[in-house]
Amino acid sequence: MDFDGQNSDTNENPTTDTYFRASSENLLAMNRTSSLLLLAISIVGGLLLAFFFVQPEEIEQAKYLSVLPRTKIPGSTFEKGFIDNIEGGGDREISESELLQLICSNQELLVDLSKKIANGTADPVLTSLPNVCISNLPGLNPSEAYSKSIQLASYQEPMSAAPANGPSGLPARNSNAEKKTVATPTASSSTGTFDTNDFFTPDDTNQPMVGTPVNPRLSGNIMLGQSAQAWNPHANATQAVAPNTAACDEDPHANVYSRGAFPSAEECAVCHQQIFDEWSVSSHAYAAVSPMFHVFEQKINDLAQGTVGYFCLRCHAPVATTMGLRRDQPIWDGPKVFREGVTCVACHRVKTNYTKANGERRIEPGDINEPVYGAGDGIAVETAIKYKEFFKVLPDSTTGTGQAIHRRAIQFEELSESTFCASCHQVAVQPGIKLEVVWDQYRASPAWREGTTCQDCHMGKVPGMAEGYSVGPAAVVNDKVVNPERKHTNHMYYGPGYPITHPGIFPQSKSADRWHFNEWLLFDWQAGWGTEAFEKAVAVGQIHPYFPSIWSSADDRMDAREIVDKNIQKIAYKKDVRRQVLENGSQLDGPFFTCNPKLGAPLTLYYCLTNTNNGHNMPSGSLGAQPQIWMNVVLIGPNGERIWETGYLDTDGDLADIHSRDVLNRRVPLDKQLFNLQTKFLTTNVKGTDREMYLPVNLDIDQLPFLRPAPQPSTVINHPPFIRMEAHSLPPNAERKAKFVIPADCFQNPGTYRLSVRMRSRSHPVYFMRFCGATPEMMKAMTQEAADFHVQSSVFEIW
Repeated sequence: MDFDGQNSDTNENPTTDTYFRASSENLLAMNRTSSLLLLAISIVGGLLLAFFFVQPEEIEQAKYLSVLPRTKIPGSTFEKGFIDNIEGGGDREISESELLQLICSNQELLVDLSKKIANGTADPVLTSLPNVCISNLPGLNPSEAYSKSIQLASYQEPMSAAPANGPSGLPARNSNAEKKTVATPTASSSTGTFDTNDFFTPDDTNQPMVGTPVNPRLSGNIMLGQSAQAWNPHANATQAVAPNTAACDEDPHANVYSRGAFPSAEECAVCHQQIFDEWSVSSHAYAAVSPMFHVFEQKINDLAQGTVGYFCLRCHAPVATTMGLRRDQPIWDGPKVFREGVTCVACHRVKTNYTKANGERRIEPGDINEPVYGAGDGIAVETAIKYKEFFKVLPDSTTGTGQAIHRRAIQFEELSESTFCASCHQVAVQPGIKLEVVWDQYRASPAWREGTTCQDCHMGKVPGMAEGYSVGPAAVVNDKVVNPERKHTNHMYYGPGYPITHPGIFPQSKSADRWHFNEWLLFDWQAGWGTEAFEKAVAVGQIHPYFPSIWSSADDRMDAREIVDKNIQKIAYKKDVRRQVLENGSQLDGPFFTCNPKLGAPLTLYYCLTNTNNGHNMPSGSLGAQPQIWMNVVLIGPNGERIWETGYLDTDGDLADIHSRDVLNRRVPLDKQLFNLQTKFLTTNVKGTDREMYLPVNLDIDQLPFLRPAPQPSTVINHPPFIRMEAHSLPPNAERKAKFVIPADCFQNPGTYRLSVRMRSRSHPVYFMRFCGATPEMMKAMTQEAADFHVQSSVFEIW
């Protein structure tokens, strides 16, 4: 290759020459003046011309990293100050590595070179600078250098090259050059094919076009579809001195990720359909798609100026966290396993006891064939593999005739112990305050001393009670039952939680994957879309609703409605199980009158609530946003009118306490007799004494309320400074009297009175949801789906 950019007649490898001419991370424009000077010297000098030609050696490209050829450098083509440093003068043949080292070590030259890069007058030979040099040029960051090199490569080379190769002698697009393949280790690995003769073409802003194939010599190790921001400035830093380092770029986990880093629960459902159905409506399956979780997680990160990081995601989306999902990425745009929350592999691919780890646990990667960990002895898997022809299974492959299964099931006894649950159900934030205290409560409970585990109550045959386990098959493979008498643990994980999201999104359903998460949010199921009556009214023109394009088809709406109706039935079943859990774990007695009811006299009475659950407090769970359990008592008069009530809600759905907007605005009276078991945070602020706060953040102390560690150990005062918990929850086997006084003016008429009572439970108070930025639909659903338990009435007469 001649220095004027023309192909030499003696060049045996024009493709390599083309790459040499166009392939530096920061390609500099060719110096036309120097080129003409060389041409004149070649005409006058005759034989001297051949001596100064570039003589490229045969080189081998590997994984887009290449070694530039050794070059005989004429001193007249280089900057003064640089050539003086070359021992023996400009006529000495030097290696490429010497050349690059000399350039990078000359700070004066680099400063001057940065200016010439900016105006496009830098010497063409210096285009071989490695990225580590270019990135250090004063006043030029790597992205700018990269974009300028693209611009110079495309526009400033001579346009007199052979037309067959495209502009400037570069290989034309869509040529038949060898294609190279690169595997990207992502959750659902894809293989991108990528033509080494293709180049970025800058747009009007001189920026590379995202998603356009890149010449590997230009890009270093940039992946297909990545932008300039993803460019690694150190990709080619060692190419001159370490020509065989291409193998270092290969991801050692590429084979693991090639078929999927982690299997979705839907893959497990093929053989474990009963367990999938139980899990699909559980709080574990809901953890990552809960709209309340997302607004809460965003709010606490906003308040803490981002210092919380991925703290909340560790437990709510463990696979997404493991796979490096950024907080600003929608979880529903990732693989299905991301939004499955605490999915199968979140427990059955953990092989280490972590206990109090604040959700930080390693999940063993691998496809469906990789081993799983369980409380059993693995005999079921061994049986299926031993008779694989009968069961038609593939323990070592996901392709072929048969069902792919695990090649092994390894016993991990920790899965059947309460300590396994502690990682996510005993959580402390940085100030030292505990958000989850179930483990502490359990360790102090009678259940711990008796050997009753969390699994015994939350995965047994009776919701909320340690009454043993049911039996069922370990798996059903191709309609054949494996180990039918195995102990069955219910994966609904009995508890008081419930969903408030769209019923097309949750419960988890494979059939719902037909539509995207955002498309489901456009489906107005509450308006009756897809029902027979609604679609008939639309067809005859009785109503004219607006439909987004995705839901313009009546057949699609009716298909979606079937999915919604099935999920609503599952939610209704889950609600009944919630009621059983709450009733099996508590007992309500009363009313007990402390005086005889009389006309014109006040009536004093009480109810006795007992926490019969001997494992933890009632309620337990997340403090600060803790579930509310309160008592709603109503007195009905002789004429059927409601004449007195406590535990009522305001127009927002809030209890009428100090957090109610209606109470503060004098629209609703304060409920002075409210019986509420919610635990709250108390914080000491600059102004005033302790006050109830939604989160353990002293908002008045610091204009930037970082959730930083406490200055002294919280064990000294048993709580962080300025923050403590005001506990109202009921300990195991404890009882509490709910005392009430009904005013005398409620008993003016003789007759039969009825006293109705119910305990109510919901996951979050409305004032907290409003604080986090929840939508009105979310707040409405939270109140509508509140569970009622221990519903009863008593009658008495006054004459």
